[in-house]
Amino acid sequence: MANGKTYGIAFPFNSSTEGDYLKLTQTANDEIRTDLIHLLLTRKGSRYFLPDFGTRLYEYIFEPLDTPTFNSIESEIRESCEKYLPQLRITSISVKAYVSEETESGGVSSGSNTTEYNMPGMGADEYTAKVKIDYVITDDVFSSKDFVILNI
Repeated sequence: MANGKTYGIAFPFNSSTEGDYLKLTQTANDEIRTDLIHLLLTRKGSRYFLPDFGTRLYEYIFEPLDTPTFNSIESEIRESCEKYLPQLRITSISVKAYVSEETESGGVSSGSNTTEYNMPGMGADEYTAKVKIDYVITDDVFSSKDFVILNI
């Protein structure tokens, strides 16, 4: 724990045998990453007092993997982040067809240094798009870079 200071609840929630289902973020960068994932995985219209919060990424799950769909996904992510995460500047969004790497659907899989977030549900690889979002956190004196990979 960084000097006993925590920022918020880490997202997504994980199962635990020790009872710590709600882990807390220890740094501001972790909190911004958590906020980005929370924004991306929330369906628009699902929050009562913020009906515009979230994205429509779930609507693209079985859409054709073509340029118009990829452009729509990119614009949906950019619009939501500009509105709800002003301290985050997206440097690039790469959307491409997913190549099967034997990851389970509906969870979190960790590679060497990356974490991929999979949309819940039973999807097929031929309908899955891989979205990589590179961003810079501009709220600090020192800006920091990070990225998130999301399989839709």
